[in-house]
Amino acid sequence: MLTILTFLPLLGVAAILLLKFFEKETDELIRRIALGTSAIVFVVSLVVLIGFDTSVGGLQMVEHFDWIPSWGISYYLGVDGLSILMVLLTSFISLLAVAASWTAIKTQVKQYYIFMLLMQLGMMGVFLAQDLFLFYVFWEFTLIPMYFLIGIWGGSNRVYASIKFFLYTMAGSLLMLLAILYMGITNNTFAVPDLIAGREAFADVQNILFLGFAIAFAIKVPIFPFHSWLPDAHTEAPTAGSIILAGVLLKMGTYGFIRFNLPLFPGAAAHYAPAIAVLAIIGIIYGAIVSFPQKDVKKLVAYSSVSHLGFVMLGIFSLNEAGIQGALLQGVNHGLSTGALFFLVGVLYEQRHTRMFADYGGVWKAMPVFSVLALIVTLSSMGLPGLNGFVGEFTILLGSMGAESLGPNPWIYTAFATTGVILAAVYLLWMFQRVFMGPLDNPENKKLRDLNGRELAIMLAFLLFIFWIGIAPSGYFKLMDSSVASLVSNIGSSLVVMP
Repeated sequence: MLTILTFLPLLGVAAILLLKFFEKETDELIRRIALGTSAIVFVVSLVVLIGFDTSVGGLQMVEHFDWIPSWGISYYLGVDGLSILMVLLTSFISLLAVAASWTAIKTQVKQYYIFMLLMQLGMMGVFLAQDLFLFYVFWEFTLIPMYFLIGIWGGSNRVYASIKFFLYTMAGSLLMLLAILYMGITNNTFAVPDLIAGREAFADVQNILFLGFAIAFAIKVPIFPFHSWLPDAHTEAPTAGSIILAGVLLKMGTYGFIRFNLPLFPGAAAHYAPAIAVLAIIGIIYGAIVSFPQKDVKKLVAYSSVSHLGFVMLGIFSLNEAGIQGALLQGVNHGLSTGALFFLVGVLYEQRHTRMFADYGGVWKAMPVFSVLALIVTLSSMGLPGLNGFVGEFTILLGSMGAESLGPNPWIYTAFATTGVILAAVYLLWMFQRVFMGPLDNPENKKLRDLNGRELAIMLAFLLFIFWIGIAPSGYFKLMDSSVASLVSNIGSSLVVMP
């Protein structure tokens, strides 16, 4: 089932390529095939969810066989509570991203949707791979389609942004590759469960190995000060590219910390936890402050990601159940809220071809339905109680308040982090006021049409989960309870506080 889920997008790619031989290649048919393939992938992910046992803390639906046995490399897929939400998020966001591209992409349509489907394959593989070699293959593979999505269909500075994105993430990944090679050679296996069981073999160098993985993941998240590629990539990417970047790609970094850094290097995780928490808090405050003076709506949303993902990192390195569960859920929340914000910006840009605050104002009068939905999404990104963002942030702050990993006074970290909630309200409400409120005095804005059926369906899909998680989050926590408890127990039982 997991192999089908991972590689199903290849069938869509093959179908699109075969259209030329049947002389039926039209842009409309290509879009329908891509959307249909993504919808089937989403349905298969729901089948995986139905078969998922929440009482089991370990891997489920495992597919494991030798790939290159002489090197200890295997084809190893599995899903647990740490990855099930990421799998569902990937299939859901990918489906909406394909739908969001329907009228926005008018050139090289075939190539665009092929890259979108390949992107989906790579992201799904990252969350399901349980062999480090296989994980690294999927991890690097995701760079290629995103590089082309930004570089070909992006904005005016797309080439600069795509090269910067590629070089940043590629450079960080090389350090992770060295760490992977060291562990694989030392233990004669690249299977993650086997490496966790035999981590004593590299315990004496775990600080160095931890940094090799951490830098790669920190760039992807991104954590301050590794964030400078993100605003350019987000701003220049097409709307669907920004949705996937915010919705899924950044979560590959936070997932990597939870999946690999914590269980493989528990002593190093405890050693570096205060330092990473400080960087997370700097990111929370810095991202919020830099968001405020932005003149480009999309760049403001991009910088807000640096702030919001700082909360996720703080939760992870609380090293307790509340913090890690909050981090996992907040990763999903950020994907939904920020993905929806990027889609809303895309709807405006498609009609007005500008993202500058100065060109807007009074949009509420021209697009009332759009504006109401935009207000709900803005409030969810702020962390308003009753919407998804509040649940994740509250759980993270709860975890950080009682985090032994953060020293004798963890409340100091929590106090500084809460300022990010206040600052988020400042820059998000300021954004909403400048775009939607005030007089409708620009003649171009008077011509704006409200949401059509496709755009409304995409927004309602986002809002369904924004309200669902905000009102009834217990089902989402239940999915990860056993796996997070197992992870925290595993860390605690083997934890050696590094000098």
